[in-house]
Amino acid sequence: MKIHNLTKEEVFRTLVTSENGLTEIEAQRRLHEFGFNEIKEVKKKSLLIRFLGQFTHFLAILLWLAAFMSFLSEYIHPGEGMLTLGLAIITVIFINAIFTFIQEYRAEKALEALKKLLPFNVKVIRDNREKEVSAREVVPGDIVLISEGDRIPADTRLIETSGLKVNNAPLTGESEPVLRSLDPFEGEFIESTNIAFAGTTVVSGSGRAVTFATGMRTEFGRIAHLTNAVETGLSPLQKEIIKATRLIAAIAAAIGIFFFLLGFVIERSFWNNFIFAIGVIVALVPEGMLPTVTLALAMGSQRMAKKKALIKTLTSVETLGSVTVICTDKTGTLTQNKMEVKEVWTLDNSEPEIKLLMQTAYLCNNAKFIDSQYKGDPTETAILKYAREAIGDVTAERISEIPFDPERKRMTTVHRIHDTGCTMHPPLSPLDKGGIKGGYHESCIMNHASLFAFTKGALESVLPLCSYVLIKEKKLPVDENMKEEITNAYHLLMDKGLRVLSFAYKEMKDTPPPIPPPRGGRVREGVSPDIESKMVFVGLIGLEDPPRPEVPEAIRKCNEAGIRIIMITGDASRTAVAIAKEIGLVKGNPIIIEGSEFNQLNDKELREKLSEEEIIFARMTPKHKMRVVSILKEEGEVVAVTGDGVNDAPALKKADIGIAMGITGTDVAKEASDIILLDDNFASIVNAVEEGRMVYENIKKFITYIFASNIPEAVPYLAYILLKIPLPLTIIQILAVDLGTDMLPALALGAEKPTPGVMRLPPRSFKERLLNLSLISRAYLFLGPIEAVACMFGFFWVLYGGGWIWGTMLPSNNILYMQATTACLTGIVVAQIANVFACRSFRESVFSIGFFSNRLIFVGIAFEIALQIFIVYHPWGNAIFATHPITAQMWLVLIPFAVILFFAEETRKLIVRRKIA
Repeated sequence: MKIHNLTKEEVFRTLVTSENGLTEIEAQRRLHEFGFNEIKEVKKKSLLIRFLGQFTHFLAILLWLAAFMSFLSEYIHPGEGMLTLGLAIITVIFINAIFTFIQEYRAEKALEALKKLLPFNVKVIRDNREKEVSAREVVPGDIVLISEGDRIPADTRLIETSGLKVNNAPLTGESEPVLRSLDPFEGEFIESTNIAFAGTTVVSGSGRAVTFATGMRTEFGRIAHLTNAVETGLSPLQKEIIKATRLIAAIAAAIGIFFFLLGFVIERSFWNNFIFAIGVIVALVPEGMLPTVTLALAMGSQRMAKKKALIKTLTSVETLGSVTVICTDKTGTLTQNKMEVKEVWTLDNSEPEIKLLMQTAYLCNNAKFIDSQYKGDPTETAILKYAREAIGDVTAERISEIPFDPERKRMTTVHRIHDTGCTMHPPLSPLDKGGIKGGYHESCIMNHASLFAFTKGALESVLPLCSYVLIKEKKLPVDENMKEEITNAYHLLMDKGLRVLSFAYKEMKDTPPPIPPPRGGRVREGVSPDIESKMVFVGLIGLEDPPRPEVPEAIRKCNEAGIRIIMITGDASRTAVAIAKEIGLVKGNPIIIEGSEFNQLNDKELREKLSEEEIIFARMTPKHKMRVVSILKEEGEVVAVTGDGVNDAPALKKADIGIAMGITGTDVAKEASDIILLDDNFASIVNAVEEGRMVYENIKKFITYIFASNIPEAVPYLAYILLKIPLPLTIIQILAVDLGTDMLPALALGAEKPTPGVMRLPPRSFKERLLNLSLISRAYLFLGPIEAVACMFGFFWVLYGGGWIWGTMLPSNNILYMQATTACLTGIVVAQIANVFACRSFRESVFSIGFFSNRLIFVGIAFEIALQIFIVYHPWGNAIFATHPITAQMWLVLIPFAVILFFAEETRKLIVRRKIA
């Protein structure tokens, strides 16, 4: 038998405890047996394993292979500079691994700082005495004392309550606080009214409960375990980088092998062919791409952090930019998770009637205003706040109360109100009729000493109790027309998405006799059931959990960006639809699927529903949300899921991007997510999407920049083997470009501002490749050849200027040869200066986006020139890179090629723009 089916006495016997609590000795024994009351992270990789993982992804393996070949070549045929090459490549691998690990480690530590742990101290009964213990030391069988504002430390079975209401939103997604009871419950465990679950909060009342599950055995812990069992998979960027590196590796290997074999045909030695093949592979493999991508993502994550979005894994930066669907919860994500009075209604909406409605709402209320703060149930605090601001404080003595009960759907309080005199109307004769009684108006009766009952609740519960209505300050018998008018007003407010409560009162002659407490609640000084009869209907109050003010604009931007937003909530469908319409999420009549209907849909039917333009899921559970995300991903969508509750965590983990709320989010949700919104602001998602799109766009820009230099690095090797000339560029000089002069300009492209209108473009197709034909042809067939002409022109300019004769092979330490290779290297660097401006946009002219708008470009160019000057003119640079100083005239000879490249690219962009127009 399950614990929620048991009586109080059976619970004590089952858990071997009593109302006196456990003894300290027994509590310590159980702590040793069951362990600490804490959520454990399952299957989390150690820091060492995660660090080593940075050395084993595909691009790293490719670089390891290149390093191995370099060391092998140095061992077999020393003196060719291959040792230096191998060490340089390994340095790149380590720098990238350390940087990536540090960034993700810092994000994890920031997450730990954000975690809101279970309550630190909890009041328990042990050895028949009340004492405070750490929440992690609570054990099964402990008697826990709970009161307003507490978070429940473990799964507990209630044994005593006094108006206790618990907000289960962190666990179930249902925002409405639920009244707790003591009686055995025969329904579903998760819906039990006699259970207070770990991680939920007490919004009003107090009670005692016996703990039956702690730590990972709680519902909270089971969902955490389910979350850890979900496999996340690779991000779109990770997949694209793997595909790109495999393509590059295949191209480099194929060309290297081809020319290695060709060397034998033209009768070159094995080692010349082998060194040549390695040179071609090194030239075509962009060693600088890995650290540049990593640094660009890190820069994006830092910019996101400034916009209140904490990035846990670097690749999440770009993934968010490719999102096609956002599945979002309602409560606390689209809304503020706080109730607010939106409208009040009476039959004639006159000032006296509205004042009486406010007085009734003020008194029939368990919220309190203490120390300049409203405390209690969110609905009741909203009503008290509104009434208090409308009429001020009302002085009355509460005699008794019938608490709200889910079956009755109402609550009633009895008050003695002291005579304050009427300030609204002159004294009236006792003979006056028409609803004016005893010398005062009906709407002013609370200005005179008397005993009153006040009731509030659902209309279907309150209206049948009413024999009268208040119209124009007169108490009139209620008729069917009046009931219809009231009901229509009720439905009108409901259709606006408001939670509507109705209010009534009754003047009583004498203090009523006490009666037994009603089921599910406890009457402070019991009242007679006849007080809830022949009441006077006063009016209606409509409340709303208001949307976050920034949400409508954020949704509009998502719509422009081609991103679908699907609401998946635990709340009722009517409320969900009304909120959705208010924030602009839906405009017509959306498809609405509730949990019961959802369970009956097979995958094919669900796919058909998800293909609808507007759809809302209501009354959903964690498994439901997981299934929606899974189906969407199977359909090729890139899915982001937002949420803050424990119930959101499995879907957060399953999604391509999980977005948790930093302020209201639970620990499990934060742990499962990829991005945490530090300000819980839905609009921050839009900023992050734009940042993600910008990062992907910029990655393509600097890949174009990096790849363009591969052609002038490879052409010298082709010329070397085909034209029988000295090798124009050494391998170590190739690395000087890839890992030296190119790095900062490439990073500066990573900080480029987004192309205008990037948020008005649809999400990129999952079929779109990072290395597409357009990018490769631009880099390899347009920009690269211009740079190759520049570097080869510089090489031959120096050789012929020094008297070289075609066909003469020069030794590697020959000054003329070193000057020629230096000129070749300088030609690449000069051309890359123009290329960095060319790569700032794909179609727009550099002058239209602002020639000086990215100041980091100029910092990168300054670094590039300074490093090249060091390589060309400093003795250390000469020694490391086998260079020799060249004349200033040589630089001037090369500059025209940079000008040609820049304006050739501007011309190409102009032609593209005209074709599009």
